[in-house]
Amino acid sequence: MEEPTPAEIENETPSNIFIPPSVIPSSLLSGRSYTHFSPVPPSLLASAEKSVPVCLGVDEAGRGPVLGPMVYGIFYLPLPLADPLLRQTHHFDDSKVLTPQVRSSLMQTISTAGSDLHQSCGWATTLLSAGDISAGMMRPSNAGGSYNLNAQAMDATVQLIQGIYDRGVNIQEIYVDTIGQPAAYQKKLERIFPTAKITVAKKADSLYPCVSAASVCAKVTRDAALEVLWKTRGRPPAREEEKDKNEEDTDMEWGSGYPSDQRCVTWLRGNMHPVFGWGPECRFSWGTAKDMLEGPKGVKVDWPVDDDGDTNRLTDFFSAKDQEEGDELGTWFGTPAGLEAF
Repeated sequence: MEEPTPAEIENETPSNIFIPPSVIPSSLLSGRSYTHFSPVPPSLLASAEKSVPVCLGVDEAGRGPVLGPMVYGIFYLPLPLADPLLRQTHHFDDSKVLTPQVRSSLMQTISTAGSDLHQSCGWATTLLSAGDISAGMMRPSNAGGSYNLNAQAMDATVQLIQGIYDRGVNIQEIYVDTIGQPAAYQKKLERIFPTAKITVAKKADSLYPCVSAASVCAKVTRDAALEVLWKTRGRPPAREEEKDKNEEDTDMEWGSGYPSDQRCVTWLRGNMHPVFGWGPECRFSWGTAKDMLEGPKGVKVDWPVDDDGDTNRLTDFFSAKDQEEGDELGTWFGTPAGLEAF
């Protein structure tokens, strides 16, 4: 995965941003993945009296960080409005080149009833939690094997698009920012959605306005989710003399969440439980987290190999070192006596 530059890292670390309706704290803090759909403008329904052709864009945010969720976003609107409304009126672009304040403002406009974007457009996001990402990537072979990040991303994309079809939207064109090779990814989507014209391209978030808007939805949702996680999970308790300080003035000490961000690494090292690691904010499958847990400050745990389920003993859960020192429970009541004892 391509690591961000220092300038991009700074742009990846917003604070005090708009919290969109796609951020649901209870689901976020439980460690569950979930999907949010905005209301569908009536004019975009295929059943509408004057149904209009719709274009839909797909993009993601948060593929590389060790902290926080990965978010897939889609954005859809009438084809004739894509360029004049998104590019010319609101100046959407790839979210990485927009400032956090501009992204937040655009997302607030999208979410505000009565605005031109709210009346003409729809959007949705799927938030893949850090825990679910890691569980999939580390899935054992007897449970189906590793569910890698590309497969998780593909499934999230398909489910989001299908969700819009299921809501009766007249989708004619689909634009996707690629993961991997564009041609192979495009063929997969064409087999699943044969009635739509599909374009998968690199840098699609800079080329197609609906993908730019999807990029903003995904990025602001991730930014806001990371801020909610920080305020509830990551921030240390305030000292007595700081309790009157405005909480909004406190920046996220874990930074952008990327492994290349020293603030993130410092926070991980200073907040690691030796057995359980971290909470729902961390991707345990990332090398940064695994190296710390397997290092000198982590506790090694050897789990027994699955068998027929009838031969496990309590001591099977002890490390090899403990077993070498003797099976204490096994000899608690003494050792078996042979026939010679009688």
